[in-house]
Amino acid sequence: MNRIILTSLFFLFFLGVFAQAVDDDHRPYNPIPKREFRGVWVHTIEQFYFSELNSEQIKDTLRKQLDVFQKCGFNALLFQVRPESDAFYKSDIEPWSRYLTGEQGKAPDDPDFDPMAFLIEECHKRCMEFHAWVNPYRANIDKTKYRLCDNHIYYDRRYMFFSYGTFLLFNPGVPESREYICKVIKDIVSRYDIDALHMDDYFYPYPIKGLKIPDDQAFKKYGIPAGFKENQRAEWRRDNVNKLVKALTDTIHSVKPWVRFSISPFGIYRNSDRYIDGSDTKGLTCYDDLYADVMLWVRNGWIDQCIPQLYWEDGHSKANYTTLINWWAKNTLAPCKLYVGQDVSRTYMQMNAKMTKARELRKVEGNCFFSGKMILENMGGIQDSLQAYQSKPALLPEYPGIDMMTPATPTDLRYEVDSTGITITWESAETTNPKDEIRYFAIYMFDEEQPINVDNMNALRGVTAEKHYFIPADEYVLCKWFVVTAIDRMHNESKPAMILIDN
Repeated sequence: MNRIILTSLFFLFFLGVFAQAVDDDHRPYNPIPKREFRGVWVHTIEQFYFSELNSEQIKDTLRKQLDVFQKCGFNALLFQVRPESDAFYKSDIEPWSRYLTGEQGKAPDDPDFDPMAFLIEECHKRCMEFHAWVNPYRANIDKTKYRLCDNHIYYDRRYMFFSYGTFLLFNPGVPESREYICKVIKDIVSRYDIDALHMDDYFYPYPIKGLKIPDDQAFKKYGIPAGFKENQRAEWRRDNVNKLVKALTDTIHSVKPWVRFSISPFGIYRNSDRYIDGSDTKGLTCYDDLYADVMLWVRNGWIDQCIPQLYWEDGHSKANYTTLINWWAKNTLAPCKLYVGQDVSRTYMQMNAKMTKARELRKVEGNCFFSGKMILENMGGIQDSLQAYQSKPALLPEYPGIDMMTPATPTDLRYEVDSTGITITWESAETTNPKDEIRYFAIYMFDEEQPINVDNMNALRGVTAEKHYFIPADEYVLCKWFVVTAIDRMHNESKPAMILIDN
């Protein structure tokens, strides 16, 4: 009898431990989280609408797009500034993009216009981050349609490239390709106040049935002398990409330690039928087909953010969303942040449920949506869904692996009353360290007897990059505490400063 009781107790204990383990992976759903990454991808590849506008019209278009994204609750813009080894910014290394002016190498009509500098300024005004999205290897998406300009590097260094289908690509197996790409990235990071450098899923090209990657010459010249055998071509290719990723993180962080390195891989790392720890999926993979060993980069701390493209439907027979989000949540290790890539056009009907799952997993700290174009076109009423899901501003996640120093508390809070309302103003300490620069301020409101708790997001009124905040006269704010905190570049929040509106 005692043996039966002990066995039952052990079973119950096991169930309790198992339940706790499951609970450790999950958290209660929170409709207004304190911190959440809310990104939107704006692609420029094969988007020619900018080329029909002059510089002032482009600025106006970009402002209006940012206003829509801000209204939908986004706090990070991932804008494609290098779609085809070209530039949506002033560069002495690569030509102006054909998608900006209609002709590769042709400058905007206003010689002072720099689209990336303009977007950075406009994003920061709106308390949004700007992530410079670059494609590392692509040089021409379709050689049969688009001509490279005369001063393109291809004409001087053809040995750095290969053709695959209609694509012209930098050859990842040629060391000089890596050196050139790092040079381009160093130029961007050095000259622009970006918050992150972002790459998507295009490393070695997506396979075309019956077409071999033409890298025999590079393998003989570089792979075999490095000790790789002919049957290790896949390992050599992965090593080439690994070397690029490591070189890029070293380049970025040596120039500006606070700029994060972000990669958005294809959504399946490996299938379980080829790798015991892979996901229960049956599809193309990062590791085996694109030669991108993403989990190595995560484990080694080479990337600060991982945004896997989980574009499939929940219930998909070969790549189920729930299966994949659980897999990435289990395998993405700190300090690398995990955000989920969502596809608006493919899964907008499921988007609320997909985002809810993301909020219920402890390791997932936000989402990124493709594409901004679909959001601007309001496909399936996605703007309403986003405004409901992202109903209040959210601070971005902190990056304690980079910096966790608390910024100085705002000072000299005061308010002025006139017939239109109340304006609260404050001061903020200056810093000589760019890493500690104050990016924006959060404003909270509490009743006079209410505990001051800045984790209470119901109390958050808004965020602003200015040192003042206006409350209209028709709002009753007497006997209310207004609390202001400062948020720095790494999204560390200061201790609260407060003022009581009492007359």
